[in-house]
Amino acid sequence: MGQLHLGVNMYNAGIHAAAWRTHDDPFAYLDIDHYRDIARIAERGTLDAVFLADIPGLREDPRVRPTLGLEPTVLLTGIASATTHIGLAATASTTFNDPYNLARRFSSLDHISRGRAAWNAVTTYDPVVAPNFGLPELPDHDDRYGRAEEVVDVVNALWDSWEDSALVGDRRGDLADADRIHTIDHRGPHFSVRGPLPLPRSPQGRPVVVQAGGSEPGKRLAARTADAVFAAQTTFADGKTFYDEMKGRAREFGRDPSTLKVLPGLCTVIASTEAEARSRKAELDELGGQEWAIARLAANLGVSADELDLDAPVPEHLLANLDEKRGSRGFARAVAGYARQGGLTARELALLGGGGHRYAIGTPEHIADTIEHWFRNGAADGFNLMPDVLPSGLETFGTTSCPNSGDEGSSATTTAGRPSASTSASHGPSRYEPTAGAG
Repeated sequence: MGQLHLGVNMYNAGIHAAAWRTHDDPFAYLDIDHYRDIARIAERGTLDAVFLADIPGLREDPRVRPTLGLEPTVLLTGIASATTHIGLAATASTTFNDPYNLARRFSSLDHISRGRAAWNAVTTYDPVVAPNFGLPELPDHDDRYGRAEEVVDVVNALWDSWEDSALVGDRRGDLADADRIHTIDHRGPHFSVRGPLPLPRSPQGRPVVVQAGGSEPGKRLAARTADAVFAAQTTFADGKTFYDEMKGRAREFGRDPSTLKVLPGLCTVIASTEAEARSRKAELDELGGQEWAIARLAANLGVSADELDLDAPVPEHLLANLDEKRGSRGFARAVAGYARQGGLTARELALLGGGGHRYAIGTPEHIADTIEHWFRNGAADGFNLMPDVLPSGLETFGTTSCPNSGDEGSSATTTAGRPSASTSASHGPSRYEPTAGAG
């Protein structure tokens, strides 16, 4: 079965839009110490990695929610010096970055962190970004993924442009063997890149590669090139289907399926009783209002908010033909899965973060059961956790829900370029699979 992998998405003040309103300092999301505290808590809990999402543009309404403003690799460099074991994963767009800069940036982070870097390669689906890079609109979906395929291949080639034995370090002779450092001389439809990098191979050989797309070309890219895929399935049935599909696709590319880790997102709201957890969620919803949540749901569905009857289930015609709509196809399918399974109203669905990831609301045992059920029954190799409020929600998770969280013999490191196991499921058989909206 392998071991359970857990990471945490350091989404500013927390995944809930009202999280910043609970902080003593509403501007903590701009403070390096805020993120260092999160990373230290995650490291003590023996999680595999901390993760930073990124949107290189102002998408969130700055009146109601912190922006994803700090550049992830710069921020993770600061976190590296405050931690020793935990993996450091950052998003960087293949649409708005050139491969040489990406390869150099993540190799630098890997050297600085002594082998803990991971790159989440995304194509960027938000149209607000394009004008920041001189484009009137985003390239078409297939064009973005065509570029992404080439970017990932070139980045990997640049990481391999130094052989393992290229560094010599002979004080009376050569520092490096020039015959073991190679140009890549890439010529493709999007890029011409000579290489090599000015850096030798990183401490883990190359950084871990993560992919997060749920569309057909995204799944193909992940199955061919990624070490892990961030998934967005919200129901166990959809998660199991996606898991089996990705393992099968990896096998078709000649890979050992166990080398591709499937990690769905899991939003957590934890308290000592289910009633207290639901009260905590309700208080956050009241603090944040509903407008942001409704807007997020509409965006995930690729519709306008006025098309939604908030007190009725989302109609089937808004859940159909999702691949024809702009935006994240993975998120759109996740919303559709939630809507079809649970019979939720549009308002209820919106207050579950717009449906983009599964919500687990309840006791520590409840959250642990959800994680274990998916893991033991072949729907996930682990989860990318998104606590409601950071760092308090993560601290609660780490001390009450995290399997093996007190085992100092387990370390969250990345080894030989691949995600390592930092935790293992230690509970008995799952008692139940919570319903949508409850976990």
